[in-house]
Amino acid sequence: MKKKLFSLLLVCILVITSLVGCGSDGDKEVVKQKTDDQDVVTQTTDDQEVVTQTAKEQGKVLNIYCWNTEFQDRFEYFKKSGKLPEDVVVNFIVTPNENNAYQNALDAALLNQESASADDKIDIFLVEADYALKYVNTDYTLDVVNDIGLSEADLSQQYQYTKDIVTNGNGVQKGVTWQATPGLFAYRRSIAKDILGTDDPAEVQKALADWTKFNEVADQASAKGYKMLSGYDDSYRTFANNISAPWVTNDVITVDANLMKWVDQTKSFTDKGYNNKTSLWAPEWSADQGPDGKVFGFFYSTWGINFTLLGNALETSKDEGGKEEVGNGIYGDYAVCYGPESYYWGGTWICAAAGTDNASLIKDIMYVMTCDAAVLKQITVDTQDYTNNQAAMNELAAGDFKSDFLGGQNHIKLFAESATKIDMSNISPYDQGLTEEFQKAFKDYFDGNVDKDTALSNFYNAAIEKYPNLKK
Repeated sequence: MKKKLFSLLLVCILVITSLVGCGSDGDKEVVKQKTDDQDVVTQTTDDQEVVTQTAKEQGKVLNIYCWNTEFQDRFEYFKKSGKLPEDVVVNFIVTPNENNAYQNALDAALLNQESASADDKIDIFLVEADYALKYVNTDYTLDVVNDIGLSEADLSQQYQYTKDIVTNGNGVQKGVTWQATPGLFAYRRSIAKDILGTDDPAEVQKALADWTKFNEVADQASAKGYKMLSGYDDSYRTFANNISAPWVTNDVITVDANLMKWVDQTKSFTDKGYNNKTSLWAPEWSADQGPDGKVFGFFYSTWGINFTLLGNALETSKDEGGKEEVGNGIYGDYAVCYGPESYYWGGTWICAAAGTDNASLIKDIMYVMTCDAAVLKQITVDTQDYTNNQAAMNELAAGDFKSDFLGGQNHIKLFAESATKIDMSNISPYDQGLTEEFQKAFKDYFDGNVDKDTALSNFYNAAIEKYPNLKK
């Protein structure tokens, strides 16, 4: 009965693209039984008993649902651990994120999970912060401690916010991640010298320590012929991650005052010519980060600096034979500081799907990739990404680690400080969809096509059309 109810509710999200919490681990009892040669884990629900794993029944196919190849690349670190059985076939089922395609494909597969053959069942699926609660508040995800077997000690060095994002309403953690994604402000050193007379991160931070100062530097940048930001959405995450209430409470949509501060700042910057009216990921936005760009800086989290920003900064890409070194474009001309407020942006979480026949293997994957300090430190050393182990990151922050792309700066030190300030108490299952509609509605306002009240009204109409269960 319980499983049928969850299936019915998940069908609903194929229509409204989001699922309100509709179940919890509090509704089932997890019983572990030990026999002479195997562990048997039995889940008892209201009217059924399902044996989910035995040592003798380990699956030979591991199916992983994801939206790009990032996890596939990181999975190489698990392969190097030697814990992947030689007779296990790993399938990455990749569906791009565009137009909600990934979630739609995942939802359909989860609805078929119970009837799927063992080799076709989802074993692992990945989620992002903006919609993680949609899945962790259902029985389609397993408890990483009581179902999978990670211990509290295993998880102890992970940043708390990375655990909060995938913790359901009953306090049960339903996922883990190898990365932490605190954000910083990445600025052009050469432009900082022209505007502020210095490119030193500590001094630039003093000049950008709050939004009032940030806006004053925007005035100075404009006077020198520069743009402070590239487009409409650049500062959004910084405001949105510092709201005082979640997007939705008791089915009522809340437009936080901090979101309207973003609206007011962006409108002001647009009208004054302090930005180039671009949108995230547009070709013009990427070009503003390159050698011909005249933009002072960009709000970026860990992954963005060392992958997106670095790639955009090169004159000759790696695919064209270019090297990541000084002399290629503006490599070395960026630096980072904390900026006006702490925030985070992005991240990918690993969830174990209920019904998997690979629970023991999933435990090994989760441990190696998200709990093993040596592995996480090596990922950072190899890629300069910021990983989810406080001890490993603090070790690099205190050492001589540096980024040549950032002019020799140890950006890990700044990330380590910023990560501890992230507060995830105001997330909701609707964050991705409502953010998209909010930005879309107010783009018309920034462009001068509608007034502010009309843009806000258009947002509410679009939001309720997308999520009919919500209201103003």
